[in-house]
Amino acid sequence: MQAFLDEEFLPASALAKITEVRVTDPECSLRAARTRKRRDTLTPDGRLNILAADHPARRVTKVGGDSLGMADRHAYLARIVRVLQSETVDGVMATMDVLEDLLILHQLILEAGGTALLDNRLLIGSLNRGGLAGASWEMDDPITGVLPATCAAMGLDGAKLLLRICDDETGSLNTMLYCARAITEMNALGLPTFLEPLPVVKSDGGYRVVKTAEALAKIVGVASALGDSSRHLWLKLPYCENYEVVARSTTLPILLLGGESVGDATPLLREIAAGLAAGSNVRGALVGRNVLFPGAEDPLVVAQAAGSIIHHHWTVEHALDAQESWRGRDLNLMARL
Repeated sequence: MQAFLDEEFLPASALAKITEVRVTDPECSLRAARTRKRRDTLTPDGRLNILAADHPARRVTKVGGDSLGMADRHAYLARIVRVLQSETVDGVMATMDVLEDLLILHQLILEAGGTALLDNRLLIGSLNRGGLAGASWEMDDPITGVLPATCAAMGLDGAKLLLRICDDETGSLNTMLYCARAITEMNALGLPTFLEPLPVVKSDGGYRVVKTAEALAKIVGVASALGDSSRHLWLKLPYCENYEVVARSTTLPILLLGGESVGDATPLLREIAAGLAAGSNVRGALVGRNVLFPGAEDPLVVAQAAGSIIHHHWTVEHALDAQESWRGRDLNLMARL
């Protein structure tokens, strides 16, 4: 299997054009956001497969043994665009700088006579990134990104919030309050919020997510009650053993997260399938690193496999068997740029 090559898929000239547009036409991304074709409903089949691409804004850049794997914007964008080639991917959740890069590329592709990159895709803004990894205030995570009102004004399709609760850190209470206010504001705009509530404990100078059914079920009860209403609220949760306990702790729709890249997406696919089987309210995945950086594998292959399990009800074995048919497909999308 030939490794996916970022710079061959997305030429350096495309990155140079993005910067040129940022300098000469800074409103390009705003126009593209407002004029792109949006889907009529959040999810046509009740399930979602969304790519997460907001990690660098919280100073999380490590991929495997490479401490700066996600800090290379060329590689990061190339892989995001590659994933968006999958018809089983509903959209992308990212900070505004990443979304604006994608919106500029969307416009450049259209001008070059190509197929629109972001039409009928969900664009989800990442709100709170102030809890920088490794900082003394890490558990105090204010909204330092896009605001709910801006999400509505730009025609975005929703917003995502991270809520990590550490019982030993008072900053977690501040983050709860930020999240509650943002959920209330999103409700007033009629936009969905994707909330990622995680129980964490201090571990080796940092924080470790407690991935047990008991801990997750307890935090789900807290998260589901935040804000003035839960009517537009989705939860983003990790998989664990006895996941039916987690699923039974709420009627809210749940999307599975992926965690750190392990270089092989097969365990992720098995977790998605097991999670979907654990309860009717488990409705898909909102995964980043394990899709974007699956070792030498083509990110499109992983995106297609996950999406086929989610949207087409395929088994993991069926998805794995189909990988060869997706590998290396349509690699010349960006060549005309």
